[in-house]
Amino acid sequence: MVAEGFKVDLDKPLVFQVGHLGEAYQEWVHQPIPTKEGPRFFESDFWEFLTRTVWWAIPTIWLPVVCYSISTSIHMGCTVPEVALIVAFGIFIWTLMEYTLHRFLFHIHTTSYWGNTFHYLLHGCHHKHPMDGLRLVFPPAATAILLVPLWKLVKSLATPTAAPALFGGALLGYVVYDVTHYYLHHGQPTIGVPKSLKVDKLSVWEDAFRSLLVSLVKFLN
Repeated sequence: MVAEGFKVDLDKPLVFQVGHLGEAYQEWVHQPIPTKEGPRFFESDFWEFLTRTVWWAIPTIWLPVVCYSISTSIHMGCTVPEVALIVAFGIFIWTLMEYTLHRFLFHIHTTSYWGNTFHYLLHGCHHKHPMDGLRLVFPPAATAILLVPLWKLVKSLATPTAAPALFGGALLGYVVYDVTHYYLHHGQPTIGVPKSLKVDKLSVWEDAFRSLLVSLVKFLN
């Protein structure tokens, strides 16, 4: 299904084109087009709609879920200090997940048709169109689907009273990350941590993850 010498037509939906690039996909996807107007992904208006999300939809949709989850643990008998610790651990879990996915999946080298297509949908589009204001945050529909196995995993690992707060903490970590991610692309931070994150996001996230891990180990000891 890979066409030799294939060229992407930016005036047509991209998702089912990029797979034809084969080994040339890696070079193509890392040549950014820095315009705020993003490309069309799908011919279908329905699927196209699901790929576009305004940044404020993330906190609007998910912060109420975070609050509900945390309050559920409190109502089930957890004390506020206990919930605070559980939420902090949930944020740590999200940080670990994000670091692992970004490090080992989002930057995977693909050459096959479906490998290129999947990578472009998952993360490649972010490299190709880094300023696309409607595709810098993760679509809520996709998030909702992924939250189902996450909740099942949390329930299997935590006690019934701790599970909601742990889930809420992980979701809170995601919301903070996604909103921060959007700001780093469209904002102009000039000082401190925001500026460092904008200059070299991956290395700073690595340092932050190491610091968080060290702090957690010290706390548990």
